[in-house]
Amino acid sequence: MQNIIKRNGRRLTAAILNSIYPSICPSCNNRSDSFQHSPLCTNCWRGIKRYSGPSCRICAAPLASVYASICQRCLTHPPSFSVVLNYGIYSDALAEAINLMKFSGLRRFANPLGKMLLNLEMPECDGIIPVPLSKKALRERGFNQALLMAKVISRNLKIPLYMDMLLKIRDTSPQVGLSAKERTKNIRGAFKASGKINNLRLLLLDDVMTTGATVMECSRALMRAGAKEVIVVTLARAAMI
Repeated sequence: MQNIIKRNGRRLTAAILNSIYPSICPSCNNRSDSFQHSPLCTNCWRGIKRYSGPSCRICAAPLASVYASICQRCLTHPPSFSVVLNYGIYSDALAEAINLMKFSGLRRFANPLGKMLLNLEMPECDGIIPVPLSKKALRERGFNQALLMAKVISRNLKIPLYMDMLLKIRDTSPQVGLSAKERTKNIRGAFKASGKINNLRLLLLDDVMTTGATVMECSRALMRAGAKEVIVVTLARAAMI
């Protein structure tokens, strides 16, 4: 009974906020109707689905053919992580939600987006690590979106959260607009692992994976420090191979 009252109270609060601060959904241009994921409307938010098409069995990159099972990159350059567990494709409402969280400071998106990741079949592991930001980037943004989502998974699945086991020790240029080779070069040596990592099976969480350069470098640092296995968890994958 108490939970029902709380839920109805949240709905009433959301309705009042939506009426006072109306906004337009950036995906469909209709009026937003839910403060929890405003400015995205409920229809667009519900349209965010888990990707079920063909993908690489290692890095989860979307593939053009249903007959393919591994991408060229993983075939020629096996990654330091064992597998990528990915939720959706970086496009439409999902891309809007991620960008609003990261670049517009809408931290409230971290909870519902983090809960989407709970639909993935998480293996047993010893801990979860968010891909870190540099100190400068953290000061500028004010928060680490990967950490906020990792907290949701840690809390719901009772997985230990390690916030200082992996650090970004130098600033790097934005990866946007760089080629795969440029991304790899840009991020090389940017991360350092420390702590009692030896023989741990770890989940490494990031919001978006494009070429995989960042999670590859993070995984390499963790494996060099003694991790038994690194499993990458991402909210969205970009680019069709």
